[in-house]
Amino acid sequence: MTTYRVAVIGGTGPQGRGLAWRFARHGHTVLIGSRTEQRAAEAATELRARTAAQLVGSELSITGLTNAEACAGAQVVLLAVPWDGLEELVAGLGLSDQIVISCANPLGFDKAGPFGVPVREGLSSIAEVTQELAPHTRVVGAFHHVSAQSLLTDEEYLAEDVLVCGDDAEAKAVVAELARAVTDRAGVDVGALRLARQLEPFTAVLISINKRYRCRSGINVAHLGV
Repeated sequence: MTTYRVAVIGGTGPQGRGLAWRFARHGHTVLIGSRTEQRAAEAATELRARTAAQLVGSELSITGLTNAEACAGAQVVLLAVPWDGLEELVAGLGLSDQIVISCANPLGFDKAGPFGVPVREGLSSIAEVTQELAPHTRVVGAFHHVSAQSLLTDEEYLAEDVLVCGDDAEAKAVVAELARAVTDRAGVDVGALRLARQLEPFTAVLISINKRYRCRSGINVAHLGV
């Protein structure tokens, strides 16, 4: 199994912590990024402690750093951050020839429930905007539909699929392999990066299902034949 150095920007939030923990449990080196190194270090300590009793002679490889420091040492950078501050954040990360995973969802909420909101002129996705902001990286959309609460449970793997989109085949393959840390199977390659326009707001549907049925719903793709 190939392992990677993965920076999780926003690693102090629920989704970031959950993905960081899953990646580290699967043998990847995880660099948690935060605006302050202290918050990142506290999150790293908490995640190492979660499984310390289950590990024999070793501990999870999770380190807390500032956002820029985490990115500088990473092969893969996962952005688990609110989408409305994306431009300012990306500008300060110093991203270069790295794989960048976009998992943010542009959602709004009103009395009728969650709904997708336009990012730019009703067309672009957060993933596409990220690619514009960091043109020398290879952006992949993934992990949009995985519940943060489910990620932080002690369940070995989640019984769902991770949908992966992007314009670089090699980058998509790396992210699809990272999905094994969450689901014990490769992520599903759904096509080009522009399909993030459909994947991102679909999270609103899952949130609505969760509220109606009091569950943590996910996506399973049938009849893949793989």
